[in-house]
Amino acid sequence: MRGHGRDDYPVRAMWNALLAGIVFQHASPESLLRELARNPALMDACGFDPLPIQRKPKPRIVTDPATGVARIEVPPTPEPVRAVPASWNFSRFLANVIELEETLGMISEMTVVLREQLMAVLPDFGEHLGFDGTDIASHSTGQQARASGRSSDPDADWGHHETQGIDARTGKPWKKIKRWFGYGLHLIADTRYEIPVAFELTPASVSEQPTLRAMIRATFSETPELAQRCKDFSADRGLDSAETKALLWDDYAIRPLIDTRELWREEKSLPDYDPSQPITRPLDPARADTIVHTEKGSLHCICPVTKEQRDLAFQGFEADRNTLKYRCPAAAYGLNCQGRAQCHQAGGVQPGEYGRIVRIKLDAHDRRIFVPTPHGSPSWQRGYNRRSALERINNRIDRHFGFEQHFIRGIAKMTTRVGLAIAVMMAMALGHIQAGRPRQMRSLVQPIPATG
Repeated sequence: MRGHGRDDYPVRAMWNALLAGIVFQHASPESLLRELARNPALMDACGFDPLPIQRKPKPRIVTDPATGVARIEVPPTPEPVRAVPASWNFSRFLANVIELEETLGMISEMTVVLREQLMAVLPDFGEHLGFDGTDIASHSTGQQARASGRSSDPDADWGHHETQGIDARTGKPWKKIKRWFGYGLHLIADTRYEIPVAFELTPASVSEQPTLRAMIRATFSETPELAQRCKDFSADRGLDSAETKALLWDDYAIRPLIDTRELWREEKSLPDYDPSQPITRPLDPARADTIVHTEKGSLHCICPVTKEQRDLAFQGFEADRNTLKYRCPAAAYGLNCQGRAQCHQAGGVQPGEYGRIVRIKLDAHDRRIFVPTPHGSPSWQRGYNRRSALERINNRIDRHFGFEQHFIRGIAKMTTRVGLAIAVMMAMALGHIQAGRPRQMRSLVQPIPATG
């Protein structure tokens, strides 16, 4: 791409300088260039000549206005300066990198290569994956110009994120609405090591649900070994979807650990609705049975005599049958149940002392509610708790990689800059692991301890 131009600043040195700006957390190229000008060690590490250059003075012809006589005047020798690239040199180089990402996906492909290299050095890398999205505001305010009717960043748009819940202390409902102009960063990461695996940048208004499914298919298509290695996939309740959960389990045998939203509204409008009690519905509405379930997927039986509700004992997931297995709580825990005989009669079973068995076939029920690892079980809770790693990764991207305050406009430039940050994060982890420093794999600039 340089053609026959001058080679004052080699490509490798410029590339190293670009990465140095990310590693050392410079907010702008000008800040990086100022650091290069006063730090010869950094210039040498990047590949530039750290020695000062003293340029020859340029003689000039000066004409005496009174006599009209011209003479040659030699100015004083200028002070030595370091051979630091000018701002236009760096901006042109960055424009070439953005073009390579936009046309060939060069930066995005680097993350795929680094993902496979991390899998090679860490045998359990990718076993526990998670997904989360975060907002990245554009440097543009989003206001449209009167003349053109467009904003200064036409690729960006407005995003809207709403969260609501019940205050545990006061019991009052609350709602929080966040709006921003810019982009949405969608990230798949290893939740054990807190290292990114794949990313996608979209305008802020793009929905996360279809983006997540597209990323799952693309990532596992690029790296089939990752799909074979992955055991579970976690996400928050905003990603709750029957299609997503079915995709993970049916196509890749990956257990979805996605929080379930409470969407049942019919019972909440009834006059006898009690907000303190979970809503239950019959497991099989076609028959008068004693088995009910909640929207979170927990199973209960209601004693026909005392009307007491008990939790069924979970007996595990039968992969060969693709069913969840539950057992009568009275038989499992040795409880006295007066309505056991009537319960067995309603279920049409004669189980004896072992008690009644209830099996739930996944593809015959709501895939959003019933999953291989039941919601709220100890194994589900352990895996879902690991999802907080995505929040820490997003926090590092915002704070340490400079996306809280930046000067970026345009989706091509933003994708390149985000891809470089994620590639640096993955490459630093890979380098620390290969050097025998696994505890520093998430460190950006932590000094390497001296060895004896």
